[in-house]
Amino acid sequence: MEHLVTATFVLDRDGYVVIWNKSCERLTGVRAEEVLGTRDHWKAFYAKQRLCLADVLVQERTAELDQLYAVHAQLSIYGEGYKAENWCVMPRIGSRLYLTVDAGPIYDAHGSLIAVVQTIRDNTDYKNAQSKLEKMAITDELTGLYNRRYFTDHLDMEWRRGMRSREPLALIFLDIDYFKQYNDHYGHMVGDDCLKSIATTIQHSLLRATDMATRYGGEEFCILLPNTSLTGALKVAAQVQANIKRLQIPHADNPISSSITISAGVASLVPTTEERSSRLTSLADKALYEAKGRGRDQTVASDTC
Repeated sequence: MEHLVTATFVLDRDGYVVIWNKSCERLTGVRAEEVLGTRDHWKAFYAKQRLCLADVLVQERTAELDQLYAVHAQLSIYGEGYKAENWCVMPRIGSRLYLTVDAGPIYDAHGSLIAVVQTIRDNTDYKNAQSKLEKMAITDELTGLYNRRYFTDHLDMEWRRGMRSREPLALIFLDIDYFKQYNDHYGHMVGDDCLKSIATTIQHSLLRATDMATRYGGEEFCILLPNTSLTGALKVAAQVQANIKRLQIPHADNPISSSITISAGVASLVPTTEERSSRLTSLADKALYEAKGRGRDQTVASDTC
């Protein structure tokens, strides 16, 4: 066990470290002599004292697994033990690692616990790759904002939340005025830079963590505002428009301004079981269409359409 490739440590029936192999030393940066005969093994993984998976078995505290390991706790493939995954701060090496651990009990001939063996594997690269793929699935590659697919799912979730809380849900649709002409004049690479600048400005204009900006498609963006009235949403739209105008992005083919402008449509509803979330998007989209029909570079609220 001392020379296993897999990082391994063993606790006796009282929770004291009796084995801390070479692979465990390399993974944690903690030497065996520092932890052997102690209960200080947790210091290799966490900044504050908490149970390791082996401790859970030694102390018969499996009821706490969900609190310790969120949704990752599950029965181990090795029988009576457990398997779990979580992020560990690894204080000695100064790196945050995502570790997969297995802990299995060892019993004597009479069924009494002798020791618990815990093996540890570093799955940080895999977890980071998985997180990146998950983020790519919900994020617009060009702007870094959420994509339309995620917006649709999130809108439905917020609609259900609004039905429970009876709080208004607001939506702003934004469209860059004469963007086709902008692309034709400056080229698509400059057009992409413009989209990224607009997206960043929209995101920075939002003050609450619950407010969500999305690239809805092409040159169209939207902002979802939970617990926001029409008046409040109009203020957000006005702030976004003002911030974009301050960018002073030149637009030689914009017939209404020498720089980039945007049009906005705003709607707000208190979600009900009688209506679907598509009602909100329909109202905001109709308001945006009206804003563009009135000459662009302005905001229209759904109740004035």
